[in-house]
Amino acid sequence: MIIRPIKTRVFQEGDDLFAFITDYFKKLPEKSVVVITSKIVALAEKRTAVAESVQTKEKLIRAESELAIPTKHVWLTLKDGMLMASAGIDESNGNGKLILLPKDSFERARTLRKKLQRKYAVSRLGVLITDSHTAPLRAGVTGIALGYAGFCGIKDYRGTRDIFGREFQFSRVNIADSLAAAAALVMGEGNEQQPVAILEKIPVEFCDRIHRRELYIDMHEDMYRPLFSKLPKD
Repeated sequence: MIIRPIKTRVFQEGDDLFAFITDYFKKLPEKSVVVITSKIVALAEKRTAVAESVQTKEKLIRAESELAIPTKHVWLTLKDGMLMASAGIDESNGNGKLILLPKDSFERARTLRKKLQRKYAVSRLGVLITDSHTAPLRAGVTGIALGYAGFCGIKDYRGTRDIFGREFQFSRVNIADSLAAAAALVMGEGNEQQPVAILEKIPVEFCDRIHRRELYIDMHEDMYRPLFSKLPKD
């Protein structure tokens, strides 16, 4: 796999995302994936807020979450089927503002993909919108997929056999988050100013229709459920 991060100018709130991306590409190769950080997608949508007080920020976090539990350092929240800190609301690189997550990352990826396909005359193209997140009991952040289009987000091994003939019962590979993690490692999390990347020679299945809930697991079926003692039981 080849990952090419793109150094860009500073994206300003309200800028046109499509125009911004196409400023940096003369062409896009077939069977490639365009990776975009959620921060510039949110800025394009003007998904920002000013936290006048701690209470204002708390109210915003609760409004953006399906569930919000205060912890020692941040709010543990459930948003769009994912556990994340403070509903994804971020202060870094916000120039004094809070930056929320995009309104609908899957829809944004779908519409952006169509426009890029038309402009660059490519058919097998993916678009991936990423954010950073933490994992339980692990230090540091890794990339995660908020939304994507143009490729299958999961590879299912169930029903196939391993090298010794044993049938897989549970094994599935999370393609979307794996690509997001790889891209985020190269794009950076600080002042690298690389909010866009191109992935080439990647082992994915390109497709036109996406099942946006293919990565979701019901919280009551999740193997980590015993850790979530504070979650409601419906």
